[in-house]
Amino acid sequence: MRFRPCIDLHQGRVKQIVGSTFSDDDPGRIATNFASTQPASWFAELYRRDRLPGGHVIMLGPGNEAAAVDALQAYPGGFHIGGGITEENAPAWLERGAAAVIVTSHVFREGLIDEERLARLVARVGRARLVLDLSCRKRAGRYWVVTDRWQKFTTVEVDPASLNRLAGSCAEFLIHAADVEGRCEGVEADLVRMLGGWQGIPVTYAGGIRNRRDLEIIRDLGRGHLDFTVGSALDIFGGTGLAYDAVVAFHRGAG
Repeated sequence: MRFRPCIDLHQGRVKQIVGSTFSDDDPGRIATNFASTQPASWFAELYRRDRLPGGHVIMLGPGNEAAAVDALQAYPGGFHIGGGITEENAPAWLERGAAAVIVTSHVFREGLIDEERLARLVARVGRARLVLDLSCRKRAGRYWVVTDRWQKFTTVEVDPASLNRLAGSCAEFLIHAADVEGRCEGVEADLVRMLGGWQGIPVTYAGGIRNRRDLEIIRDLGRGHLDFTVGSALDIFGGTGLAYDAVVAFHRGAG
């Protein structure tokens, strides 16, 4: 169980946003928990100092490329990068210093996995440098992959069958519980339990973490198989539920 730190970028700044409030039709309804005065490189240098590789830089919409490059240059090989990644631009992001690319919307079409596009992407960057983002929302008691900044439901369920099917095409999965992302109201326990019961490639869970007890829930329900990322609850992002140093200590088994 590892802590995977994050740098979420929106309009060129490091922010923490309530995931379920994204809307292309009404940008004004986006709820922002935190907007940093520090550049992306400040956070990257912190994670590099504390030897925390495998975190993710997520570009939430356009206008974030310069800030993303800033982070990658501060911690070369330390991050996976996502947000608008395609088979055309993925190699360039690897050349800029990303350890892997994170892809969601590009490999879906009309709510389904585009197998040909996924195969081309694997051929272009290699399975070992591809992370599939299967971030999801709950509908009728089941979790479904959502795309386009978590706004559009697909017909792909996040379940062991889908994980087994896709694991041969990527090195890891990144799964945000988008309904609780940024709310600091607790994790999606059913999703954590299901993911913890699946033993395959590495999976990072994100969403709803508010305090140490939630980290313990992920550890216990996830059977030690799940990695995690924390956003809005962290003090470095303006939160009050978790001190960054305490999460690093938990990650190292000292907390």
